[in-house]
Amino acid sequence: MTNRPHPMTRRTFVARTTGALAVGAALPEFFSQAQPATLPTHQAMGTRIGEVTTNSAILWTRFTAGTVRNNEGQLIKGRAQDYKAGNLPVATVPSEQLEGACPGALGRVRVRYGTRPDLTDAATTAWAEVAEATDFIRHFPLAGLKADTAYYYESETAGVDGRTHGAFRGQFKTAPTPDTDSNLRFCVMTCQGYPDRGHPDGHAIYPAMLALAPSFTCLTGDLVYYDNDMPRATSPRLARYHWERMFSLPRLVEFNRNVGTYWLKDDHDTLNDDSWPGTEMGSLTFSEGQRIFRQQAPMSDGPSYRTFRWGRDLQIWLTDGRDFRSPNKMKDGPDKTIWGKEQKAWFQRTVKESDATWKVLISPTPIVGPDRVGKNDNHANAGYRHEGDELRAWFQANVPDNFFVICGDRHWQYHSVHPQTGLHEFSVGAASDQHAAGSPGENPKYHRFHRVKGGFLSISLKSAGGMSTILFQHRDVNGAVVYEWNAERKAKA
Repeated sequence: MTNRPHPMTRRTFVARTTGALAVGAALPEFFSQAQPATLPTHQAMGTRIGEVTTNSAILWTRFTAGTVRNNEGQLIKGRAQDYKAGNLPVATVPSEQLEGACPGALGRVRVRYGTRPDLTDAATTAWAEVAEATDFIRHFPLAGLKADTAYYYESETAGVDGRTHGAFRGQFKTAPTPDTDSNLRFCVMTCQGYPDRGHPDGHAIYPAMLALAPSFTCLTGDLVYYDNDMPRATSPRLARYHWERMFSLPRLVEFNRNVGTYWLKDDHDTLNDDSWPGTEMGSLTFSEGQRIFRQQAPMSDGPSYRTFRWGRDLQIWLTDGRDFRSPNKMKDGPDKTIWGKEQKAWFQRTVKESDATWKVLISPTPIVGPDRVGKNDNHANAGYRHEGDELRAWFQANVPDNFFVICGDRHWQYHSVHPQTGLHEFSVGAASDQHAAGSPGENPKYHRFHRVKGGFLSISLKSAGGMSTILFQHRDVNGAVVYEWNAERKAKA
């Protein structure tokens, strides 16, 4: 195993560029399909592909009244900390008239998908109605897919008048089978503020990640900020508006139509800071926040915790840190939990059953840390120390040398190793430099790398000569590598 700053010293964080892709630049070969020049589409938020396996995926669509987002609407600037307490700005017009709004519309949607770019081999779903109750969203389960294969699709809409619109095109890649070498790259991101995006078209990490042609990407929560980004989402309609304006940004639309994704939620994109079941903000309740996230994410109706296999060498676990947690203010002890009994039992059972060369937990919140004093919301905090100690001890006893944690939530990048158990944790860091902050400082007892800047994490797996290598690379917002660490292990025969 090696760890090293890349390629300069840890203190300078200077590295070679990766040729991060600018909006409008030529895409890598896999992402080279241009939008067809047809009628305007009524899908201002684009499409999303989620829950990709060897033979299935879920395609997300939303029918919008307009062909583009409302770029001329009322702009409510800033974050909560920019204003005095009790003097937060509010919307003075209906949400449809706010900047970035994408109001939905009634109609029908269907999907065509196949392995040929021109879709001459396409299968076609039945037309499906959209309704206001589900925010004009449809999830299309795609089944019977071929493993380790590039798929192309187009999402078509038709209005209540029967007229069809232009189709929105995209693509994704299915996972290899468990008996196939895992030669692939994936990315992980978290914590994106709308006022802090750094560019009118969206965060720079999206074209930077797209330039790497990842097999998939994990979005690990705080994808919108209901409580911090103005206007506060004090109603379900305003909560949906937060999703509209964020995910109609051109860079996000371009990325999500071209890359399969896995989605996790955290506190700010469920309700508000450090929230738990039973809390509320205005007329927006925690349970309504859970329901809205399920609509917005390309997910199934199954448990919010899941695991996915990508070839012989990689299995990932996605845990949920909100649905099953005890109140943060509860006294710590054996009954206080973030994961809950069922999720914990499922996780420990499936990790022990897995024969993957590398096992990676992608968690919305830290397990190692260290976190700053005063926080009381994750397994690295004193408020959940009992369950945190229990989990770290279990990792040490059951998966001592081929298991890693990638976490979101923290607005700085780090690679930590727990002093007592040796558990490795990689913090992704905020999605922009403007959003990076909050670190308690570098801690030599834990940190092999520490950086208070924005960016993302890329993970590459390569197999050769019976050995498998996993490489973790912290990257800045433009895709330049600022730190890397790798491990090598004999692959399963």
